Amino acid sequence: MSLRFRQLQAFHAIVETGTVTGAAEQLGISQPGISNLLSQLERQTRLKLFQRNKGRLIPTPEAGVLFQEVDTVVRGLDHVSQAVTDLQNKQGGQLQVASQHSMSFGFMPKLIAQFARSRPDMSISFQAQYSLKIQEWVMSGLFEIGICERPLLHDGLEAHPVTVETRLAIPSGNPLADHDVLTPELLEGVPFVVMGPEHMTHRRTREVFQQAGIPMTTRVHSHLFKNLLSFVQEGMGVSILDPFVLDFDTSGGFVSRPFRPRIMMEMAVITSKTRPLSSVGAEFLDLLKSELAPYEAA
Repeated sequence: MSLRFRQLQAFHAIVETGTVTGAAEQLGISQPGISNLLSQLERQTRLKLFQRNKGRLIPTPEAGVLFQEVDTVVRGLDHVSQAVTDLQNKQGGQLQVASQHSMSFGFMPKLIAQFARSRPDMSISFQAQYSLKIQEWVMSGLFEIGICERPLLHDGLEAHPVTVETRLAIPSGNPLADHDVLTPELLEGVPFVVMGPEHMTHRRTREVFQQAGIPMTTRVHSHLFKNLLSFVQEGMGVSILDPFVLDFDTSGGFVSRPFRPRIMMEMAVITSKTRPLSSVGAEFLDLLKSELAPYEAA
């Protein structure tokens, strides 16, 4: 059975308005045209879709079932038409961005809000996730732009590398805050709050302590930088954290200091090599790169 969209559109308009006259006005076609489209639809479906009652068309139970399906199709095409208009006017579009967790609590929401102020009709899809999942999402087309930790595990990704320097978070009031720079020698016996053993910050911190010949005391393991900072704020220890979680947490309870030797984090802004960016995505990518530039380690 080959149903035409115009037939479904006429049926949908009749149900919504209750009359052929109302449907004709809504769609901008003649009343005979609406009646003809309805007759074609009833003939092809072999269903009685309306009962006449004092000039109004009352949907039959079969029409009610059909309307539920047709409503999705008709409204979906209306949304498509509006999206095309918005894109032509550069007012709409969709921003699709995913980032690793530490950037999701301040840096990314502020940046997206800044970008969206001049685009009131733009829809936004933003998710925070682990780096490997972000790479999968960008590869599959679920998101246009991702910010993740390296290494990259897919050849189909275009990458803009970003390397940032971590800092040491210390509970407020801790005497360690009296030092301008912290070293393994100053941190001997001090409990650490750390990421999992394979995370680059934990692995590199262990290596620095081993090279200095000083045991590293680990008290808490967790899986998000934000969680690590919360433990620091509760006085559970110190932690090596990236600047994004440190610079955008306003709740207090900690201070941060440089750590030497430096512990670096390799990140990347990623897009797909095989799919062109939307105009909205391309504009946001430029803004994102410029905002990340001050965090680039010398």
